[in-house]
Formats: sequence, C-alpha cells, structure tokens
Amino acid sequence: MSCASCSLSVETILNATNGVIDAKVNFANASVLVKWDQQVIQPAGMKTAIQAVGYDLIVEGSETAGETVEEIQRKEYDQLKKHTLGAVLFSIPIVVIAMFLPNMPYAKWIELALTLPVVFIFGKRFYVNAWKQMKHRVANMDTLVAVSTGIAFLFSLFNTLYPEFWTSKGFDAHVYYEAAAAIIAFILLGKLLEDRAKSNTSSAIKKLIGLQPKTVVRIAEDGTEITVPIKDVTIGDILLVKPGEKIPVDGKVTNGNSFVDESMISGEPIPVEKTESKKVFAGTINQKGSFRFRAEKVGGETLLAHIIKMVQEAQGSKAPVQKLVDKIAGIFVPVVMGISLLTFIVWMIFGGEQAFTHALLAAITVLVIACPCALGLATPTAIMVGIGKGAENNILIKDAESLETAHKVDAVILDKTGTITEGKPVVTDIIWSENADQEQLTSLLLGMEKQSEHPLASSVEEHFSNKKVNGTQPQQFESITGQGVKAAFAEEVYFVGNNRLLEENKIDLPEDIRAKAEKMQQEAQTVIFFANAKKILAVIAIADQIKDTSKAAIKHLQKEGIEVYMLTGDNEQTAESVSRQVGLKYFKAGILPGDKAEFVKELQQQGKTVAMVGDGINDSQALAQADISIAMGKGSDIAIDVAKMTLTTSDLNSIPKALKLSKQTVATVKQNLFWAFIYNVIGIPIAAGVLYAFNGFLLNPMIAAAAMAFSSVSVVSNSLRLKWKTL
Repeated sequence: MSCASCSLSVETILNATNGVIDAKVNFANASVLVKWDQQVIQPAGMKTAIQAVGYDLIVEGSETAGETVEEIQRKEYDQLKKHTLGAVLFSIPIVVIAMFLPNMPYAKWIELALTLPVVFIFGKRFYVNAWKQMKHRVANMDTLVAVSTGIAFLFSLFNTLYPEFWTSKGFDAHVYYEAAAAIIAFILLGKLLEDRAKSNTSSAIKKLIGLQPKTVVRIAEDGTEITVPIKDVTIGDILLVKPGEKIPVDGKVTNGNSFVDESMISGEPIPVEKTESKKVFAGTINQKGSFRFRAEKVGGETLLAHIIKMVQEAQGSKAPVQKLVDKIAGIFVPVVMGISLLTFIVWMIFGGEQAFTHALLAAITVLVIACPCALGLATPTAIMVGIGKGAENNILIKDAESLETAHKVDAVILDKTGTITEGKPVVTDIIWSENADQEQLTSLLLGMEKQSEHPLASSVEEHFSNKKVNGTQPQQFESITGQGVKAAFAEEVYFVGNNRLLEENKIDLPEDIRAKAEKMQQEAQTVIFFANAKKILAVIAIADQIKDTSKAAIKHLQKEGIEVYMLTGDNEQTAESVSRQVGLKYFKAGILPGDKAEFVKELQQQGKTVAMVGDGINDSQALAQADISIAMGKGSDIAIDVAKMTLTTSDLNSIPKALKLSKQTVATVKQNLFWAFIYNVIGIPIAAGVLYAFNGFLLNPMIAAAAMAFSSVSVVSNSLRLKWKTL
C-alpha cells in the first residue's frame, strides 16, 4: 500500500466480501485485522478479493508468515533504496541544465535521455499502481503522482519533438523534464524516509518476538537430550533449560531448581526462585541453575505469545479519530483531481498569453503537493509508537480506543486484594510470652500448622521455612471448624486458633496481650493465638501487606485531580485500615462482584470517565463495564481477557504512567492532524497560483514535490518524538 487511500480501498473491498464481519487495515504497519465467518469464507478467499484490486495478502498462520512478510518488506526497502538513489542521481543534472544551462546545445535532448530511466524504471511503480487503481475506479496517492509527472513528461516530449507548434505562434517551447524527474525523486526519497521511520515504530513487537528462542533441548523417554525447533514442542514434553538460556514455552518445573529473571513479564528486577512444581514462562531468562520442566502451553498459547498478539492487535486497531481521517482520505484524491482540473480551466480563461503553460504547470503542481499520506499516517504512527512505548513500560494496551480515551479518566476504582495489597497473607509479627522456650515451641507450632489445611496455616509455615526449623509431628491432631486446631505432644495439649478457641477451652487472655491483639486487628491484621491448656504462649499477626508502591501511586493520581476509590469484599475494619494507610478518602467494603459493576455505572451516570483496576475473576464484570479497564498482569486469565490494558507488573505507579502516555499520544495525534491539514489547506491554493495575482509567484512543481515528501516525514518524525518523552 502506498498511501492512506490504499488502506481504505483494501478495507472497503474486504468489508464488502461475503463472510467478512469486520476488517481494519493499518496503513502504518501494513497489516489487517479480520473477523470472519469460517463457514462462509477462508483467508484464501480474502486473498483473492484483495489481489483483484491490485494488492496482495500474506495470511498469518504458518510459522514462517512473519518471516515472509519481513523478507518481502526488506526486498521492497532495498529496491526502493536503489530506485531513490538512481532517481536522485539522474535528476540532479536535469535540474542543473533546466535551471542554469537551458540554452546549451541539445539541452532538451539530454534532459529527455536522463528523464526516461527516472520515469520508466525508477518511477515505474507509480504508473503501474495508478493503472491498477484506475481499472477498479479507485484513485490514490500513486494516481496523483502518475498523472502529474505523466502530463509533465508527455507535454515536454511533445515540445521536444515538435517545438515549431509553439514557436510558430510566438511562444517558447518550454520543457518540464526537471519537474517530472525531481517529483519522482523527491517522492521516492520521502517514501524511503517514511518506510525507515515506520519500521522504527514497530520495534516493540520485534523486541518481544526476539525473546523467543528458536530451538529447545527436549528430553526423550530414554533420557537422551535432543535439540529440536521450538515449533516441534508439544504439551507434555519435558524440556531442559541450562544457565543463561531463555525459557522456550510456559510450563511447570519437574526437576532441579534455579532463579529466573521474570522482569519482561512482571517488571520486578529480583529473580524469582523456581523449584519443583513452580510455573515458568516463555521468554524469561534462566540464571545460574539448570532444571527440567513440563511444557503446558506452547506456540500461540504462551503468555509471551498472548502479549505479542495483544500488542499487534492494538497497533492494528483504529482510534475513533482515525475513522474520520479514513473518510477524508477516501474522498481526498478525487477532490484534489477536481481542484487540479478547475485550476487548469481558470488559468486557461484568465491566464493571458502564457495561459496554457501556466494552466498546465499549476494543475500539475496541485496534484503533486496534495498529500493524503500525511493524513493517513497522522494517527496510526502515533498510536503504534504509543502502544510500543507502553509495552516497554510494562503497560500492554489492547486497542487504540482505550489509549485515546485514557487521558479523559477522572475516577479510578481499585480492587483491594492483589491490587493495592500483595494478595497473599504473610506473618507480620510474632509476640512470644515471657520465659517461653521459643525454639522448642516453634517446632511444635510448625508441626501443627503443617497438618492444618487452613489457608493462614501456610503463611505460618512459609514464615518459618526460611528459618530452617523442623516441625515436630503431633501424636494426636484435631481440626475444629471455625476455631482452629488442637494437638497433643507427649501428653500435653496445644491450641492454635482464634479468640473463640480460647474461650471454648477456658484459656485466660491477659489484658496486655488483649490490648496488643486489638491494636493489630485495627491495623487490618488477622490475629492467631498459640496456647497450651493453661496459658497463651504466642500471638501471631497475619496480614495481606500493602504494596510498597501503592501509597505513592494513589497520591500521584490524586495530585492529578483524579478521584480514587477502593472496593473490597473484605470487612469494614480492614478496608478502613487499608484506606487510612494509603491515604484514600473513598472506599466500600463487603461488596459482591455485581456491586462493583453497579458502582462503576453510578460514577458513569455522574458523568465521570471511569478506570477500573482489578486482578481477579470477581473484578471481570466491573472491568467490562468501565470506560478503561486495567488488569494486573499476575491476575486471572479472565480479568486479563476482559481488560483493555494489562499491567505486567504489580507496581500501581504504572497507572499514572498509562494515563500520561495516553495524554502524550493524543497530543501527538492532534499535532500530526493539525500539520497535515494545515499543510494541504495552505499548499493547495499556493500550488493553484493564488499568489500570482498579488506578486507574480508561481510554485515550481519540483518544490511542491519536496514539500509533499517533507509533510509525511515530518508527521512520522513527530510521532517518533513520543519515544523520548518521559512517563
């Protein structure tokens, strides 16, 4: 595709094809995202429909599709480079002769000889594409270039072969070979710079794809190691990962242990320990140890593949503003050709002695200076750079619309567990009674908790696992529903549980310990008592800790004038404590998943643009209802599927970053559209010769071609500026 009108042609053809539900073409990355009915049409049918209008389609699906596209684009770029260089080298002497040596012997014939390769070899693509478009009654950027340079060349050729036609009437037989050659050279140069810049915008995808290793070591049934291509890996295969290697697919460790750098998924710099039955993810980097793991998700099912797919789909999606731009691009070329024809007629009527020459030049200049490319590139290049930048900052954006809407957000709703807090209960404090033999008692406590099935028991177990304590096996063990556990060690009975367990067994709770326990509960901590039949031995505080970054992120959002709310199914006391610690004014406790969605609706009815942030299945309904839905990357698959944005880190500071990225992207789109429109609004009348009546100025078609090429390059360059802005 050579311009925005092309992408509209392809989109129109596909959407009109039977069986295609929706097709969105992205001119900036030459891709199309299609929703279709498999009962009616297959990709081969779409390919045929597109080939009928002079384009081609490479269908993704095979392992090598991406490489095929890259190979074609590389060849195209190499050929474009050669053609541009050739056109520039041949155009320079033509321009020099036309400007400075017009009266030298055989000047016109030398210019003609030099122009022929520029038009028929280096600029051939414009005429071929224009002809293909014309056969289907479609006009695009190539049409403008082909018509303008074709007319300039044919007019000059006629004047070279039959100069007496003009000289007999008292006119000079002017030639405009320099206009035809320089227009092609400048437009090819513009396309070259544009293609180079566009390849930069999709670098985020290339970086993500680069995280996948090409081969893996598979363990055969007899224990031998075989190196196989990654595409041959199937679910259930046992794979070996050596130190420093990238993990090829998602799976679970079966043997060995190591630390794995998961920063590409989580954003956390500290490597994660991997032992038996721990999950590992494709693209993450193994550190010093080596281990074997069973493949559970392969190919397009891995977390990395989902991330790549989300970024690709988002980069190919259209922002609402782009739909308006597409409509303009669709009528742009016919309107410009109309203006060009009108310019020719007006000059023929009012042009005086040199009417025909001026009319022809002005009509050609109008065709050359008009640029739908700048309009077509304004939105998608900014969106692509914005989404790519998001991916580099642990923010995965599913579609362009959410990137465009996020800057309007004035209310953010946060789920508590797993969003503001870590989502995992841990022991925060243990207070032992005086004269307690801590070493022995710890061993007894751990022995009891290892037998218990209560979720909080594993928190105690984990707390002591780092301290290399061995639990003593109890002789008798009993779980008491709603209270805790009871166990016997060498005739002595011990209890671990809540206040009710103490009351039931008439164990006294001293006033100082009661006060400490109440204080812990006020700070949203769950209190567990460890006692023997006579007295309290220890008080254990367990809490879902608030993430280090939550308070700063909430403060940042509030500073931006955004109202922040917290919703939780937890009790009022815990919710109030967490809110106080992170500086929240608004919170709701004890609510069900449906209530969360209702609360989102309530805020929307007040005219607010609401962003919902959650990580669980219970948040999915509210995420779907919100204007902007943000899932925490370590959350459930459903939350991630529903959300329009996914944070691949547990750091809430990514939320203000995402909103800032949206502001920067929207500002860039507006700047691009402003310059693209202004350029055409000013350029076309000047090209038509409006200034001639005032100061005798007529724009040279060659200068118009340079300006047209510059407009596209300036739009893409402005989009690339986004890359360097801080979030």
